[in-house]
Amino acid sequence: MDRIYLDHAATTPVKPEVLEAMMPYFTQSFGNPSSVYQIAQINKKAIDDARETVANLLGAHPNEIFFTAGGSESDNWAIKGIVEANKNKGNHIITSKIEHHAVLHTCEYLEKQGYEVTYLNVNEKGQIDLEELKAAIKENTILITIMYANNEVGSIMPIKEIGQIAKERGVAFHTDAVQAVGQIRIDVKDQNIDALSMSGHKIYGPKGIGVLYIRRGLKITNLIHGGAQERGRRAGTENVPGIVGLAKAIELAYTDFDDKVVRIQGLRDKLINGVLEAIPYAKLNGDPVQRLSNNVNIGFEFVEGESLLLLLDMNGVAASSGSACTSGSLDPSHVLLALGLPHEKAHGSLRMTLGEKTTEAEIDYVLEKLPTIVQRMRDMSPLYEDFLKENK
Repeated sequence: MDRIYLDHAATTPVKPEVLEAMMPYFTQSFGNPSSVYQIAQINKKAIDDARETVANLLGAHPNEIFFTAGGSESDNWAIKGIVEANKNKGNHIITSKIEHHAVLHTCEYLEKQGYEVTYLNVNEKGQIDLEELKAAIKENTILITIMYANNEVGSIMPIKEIGQIAKERGVAFHTDAVQAVGQIRIDVKDQNIDALSMSGHKIYGPKGIGVLYIRRGLKITNLIHGGAQERGRRAGTENVPGIVGLAKAIELAYTDFDDKVVRIQGLRDKLINGVLEAIPYAKLNGDPVQRLSNNVNIGFEFVEGESLLLLLDMNGVAASSGSACTSGSLDPSHVLLALGLPHEKAHGSLRMTLGEKTTEAEIDYVLEKLPTIVQRMRDMSPLYEDFLKENK
């Protein structure tokens, strides 16, 4: 068995078709899109075409699509830009406790600048309570930022309903859709979304490129001051290969979309059911139904997550214990703690995220190896030994 990659929520390989689309813009059509000569104008048209492709697949207008350097930049721009542009209306932001750190740390920064932030609780499935959201909105609320789908446990939020609540109360609504784009059909108009963040490298595109959708009429400050790029809102010479690659990646993501989702979801369910049947004291984290089609997050009692990852890696399997942005941290996942897991159980969780090339044979291999690895770790655990003695 070749090495098995089950960490597609962290990043994905660039598809050959994406790389092929990008290559001419590195060496042949290398002109600066702001210049007037032909090789520059070819690049300007490539950007315009890419903008239109992304807009069509998100249900947006091309003038509402702005290219950034990635999901974290898009989140920062949306949150800081909206609150700064609307500070005359208020200083209150609503988010959830399970957001990506690109959102949470931005909100923490804004708290230090005098803004008030409400962090909504989630239930054991990773869902916010819509009634709690309604109750949290105040006269000075200017932004609601709730992720579309959680990057660790895969739970999908009721985005359309959140957007409708925000719309009725006259509050801007931003969603971090980095994990959702390419896995869920998104229509920003139908779902009442004012701003949406996405990233290229989560959908088999290049790293270092992202998108921020900004609804026409939404008040938001500019991100980078300088030239007239991105209609004056984000200055700097455009990353033409990255933009072309992202557009090709999102186009491919929604080609034969339903068939891909059904296949990956079938493998996901086989992996979940197989693990829960074979390994005692294991529990699925997140919503079992409202869940990304490729996400498996299971907690194992009496097991330490980092050691589990190392043993899986020694057996040729790459997985994760949570967000790639927090790997190396000894702290338990803030997402799992928000779901109500105690520290010791939050430390023993494993995230496996499948991709388009994941095979049934790879799932079978993991189901063969994982029970032995978990049992080996438990055999070395004093906590597990004490548990067995107490439950004889």
